[in-house]
Amino acid sequence: MNLPLHRHEFQAMASHCEVVLAGVDSAAEAEHLTTLAVQEVLRIEHKYSRYRPFSLLSRINAHNGPVVCDEETLDLLDKAQLLHAHSTGLFDITCGVLRRAWDFKAARVPHADEIAALLPLIGMSGIEREGNQVQLRTPGMELDFGGFGKEYAADRAATLLAEAGVTHGYVNLAGDLRVIGPKADGSPWTIGIRHPRDASRLLASIPVSAGALATSGDYERYFEQDGKRYCHVLNPRTGQPAAHWQSVSVLAPSALIAGAFTTIAMLLEEQALPFLRSTGLSFLAVDHSGMLHQESANA
Repeated sequence: MNLPLHRHEFQAMASHCEVVLAGVDSAAEAEHLTTLAVQEVLRIEHKYSRYRPFSLLSRINAHNGPVVCDEETLDLLDKAQLLHAHSTGLFDITCGVLRRAWDFKAARVPHADEIAALLPLIGMSGIEREGNQVQLRTPGMELDFGGFGKEYAADRAATLLAEAGVTHGYVNLAGDLRVIGPKADGSPWTIGIRHPRDASRLLASIPVSAGALATSGDYERYFEQDGKRYCHVLNPRTGQPAAHWQSVSVLAPSALIAGAFTTIAMLLEEQALPFLRSTGLSFLAVDHSGMLHQESANA
């Protein structure tokens, strides 16, 4: 008996998202399971969005004294510290303040003085923790989970589905995927990676049965001025956009790791390939000239 494929599309984190399930007995059961996943994604968005005035991050960013944080938040802060150390400081959840200078909708290159004024507000050492209380040392500092929040949500939603008995399906949050298990017949899902310079073309099709796939690129939010492309991936040391890679995709056990490593690779510029190889993970990257770099973990 071939059970139908259930696909549920929704909006979250200002992105198009979907939950795809296979091998589920009924439409009612599929609806229950997808609701479980969607509610978890929305819970994380409401809790950590810097755009929501009453979110946990907004309360920390308000600088009204220490904020009591739960175990989930403290664990995410620990993960951010590990990624910061692993990237020699390039992965930094305090660099969101740079959006005050970089307005990609307005397509304006900020003056050097605007960026210089923000750099002292960046730095993980400015996060003060005492027990379960968190506050920011310098007025004007902000926490921003945009570097791994969506990926964490994909992992959490997929984990809840697996705990509920799902063995075939995936969660896709704007191209960051966490795969629960293969198709019902045991074959892998075929995940397309878009071409960074032609949205109508695929750069590659990747078979994935488990784990996660994430992509970062210079085509997601960007503008061009005087023949130069400025993308939203910003270096916390210089305040400038990454410029060496058109896109980087990584296969990893979790979406959080896959997404964080793609961002780190973008920021490492010319030094990204040694870093990616050191992870032992499969990756596919396109450099500024359009050359493809690809390695498999099984190679």
